[in-house]
Amino acid sequence: MKNKIKLSSTIFIGSLFCFMQLQAQKTPSKSSVLKVMKSTNNYFMQTWPDPGLAIKTNIVRPSNIWTRAVYYEGLMGLNSVKPHKDYYDYAVDWGQKHKWGLRGGVSTRNGDNQACGQTYIDLYNIDQQPERIKDIKESMDLMMKSGKIDDWTWIDALQMGMPVFAKLGVLYKNDAYFEYMYKMYMHSKTVEGGGLYNAQEGLWWRDKDFVPPYKEPNGKNCYWSRGNGWVIAAFVRVLDIMPENAPHRDEYLKTYQEMLAALVPLQRTDGFWNVSLHDADHFGGKETSGTALFVYGMAWGINKGLISSATYKPVLVKAWDAMVKDAVQKDGSLGYVQGTGKEPKDGQPVTVSSRPDFEDYGLGCFLLAGTEVAKMKK
Repeated sequence: MKNKIKLSSTIFIGSLFCFMQLQAQKTPSKSSVLKVMKSTNNYFMQTWPDPGLAIKTNIVRPSNIWTRAVYYEGLMGLNSVKPHKDYYDYAVDWGQKHKWGLRGGVSTRNGDNQACGQTYIDLYNIDQQPERIKDIKESMDLMMKSGKIDDWTWIDALQMGMPVFAKLGVLYKNDAYFEYMYKMYMHSKTVEGGGLYNAQEGLWWRDKDFVPPYKEPNGKNCYWSRGNGWVIAAFVRVLDIMPENAPHRDEYLKTYQEMLAALVPLQRTDGFWNVSLHDADHFGGKETSGTALFVYGMAWGINKGLISSATYKPVLVKAWDAMVKDAVQKDGSLGYVQGTGKEPKDGQPVTVSSRPDFEDYGLGCFLLAGTEVAKMKK
């Protein structure tokens, strides 16, 4: 009798554990995701009612720089799942107040300056007014005419520049954009600093300064969370844009899948990822922007049937729930966002109450994540 009671208790506890696991993995409802996306976005739009206003930190910068461009990527994502005239108007007003131009003009080769072109092209596709894409097309065309392919010396640039090439390639039905993008990408991956991608570990060094012999305090390689998040986002956006038969698609898909596999065992128990992926004690702690970009990559892959839902859904749901619970504040602002920089020590401290030097890109990453989580099937 005692053995039967013991067996029944074991079965009950096991069933309860399985139930709790299933509950923890439950896909957030679309309405709950949209609610928190709306709340965080409203906070930003109310904080920045004039999208043309310059950004003042240590210096004054125009608001069409990369930080704001990433926010608008997220806003366009939100608008794609929950269209709203205010979102569209806010984005158009941003473009108009910058005369659809780039920081540094059309001659710029800096991906940070060209990132705004992603939204300019999206808005052109909605309303084909030539001025919306004139400058961004001219800038990318000038890069291609130069034959120079070594501009993307840091991995953030992949997210800033690759989707622009991909969007132009689709818009003009011209594989030359895909081919040039690939050459620039491969230079970053295999040549810059000896190659910024470590295929053995499935992660990228931020730039040549972090390629070995550089090490983290614990002796491991330095892989910056948000930097690798930018690469994941670059793959997602390019793969989502390119036709199935576009050149070099297999390369992007393969490396994207390798990266996701490398990220799973590095997730913190609370659902976030640390700023330093291989050294939890080097400015360790929750960090929202990198976490959001990883959620974006995993949710998109599941939605497209490109990765295993059984493997990645529990990981991304845990991360999304953690961000909603711990990072999203009552006023709609985001906590635990690392400020700008290039490595774990930059933009510190990262706490629930700290605010980065720019509030826009962290929200952009979060909205991109929410865009794909909202599309997930229950």
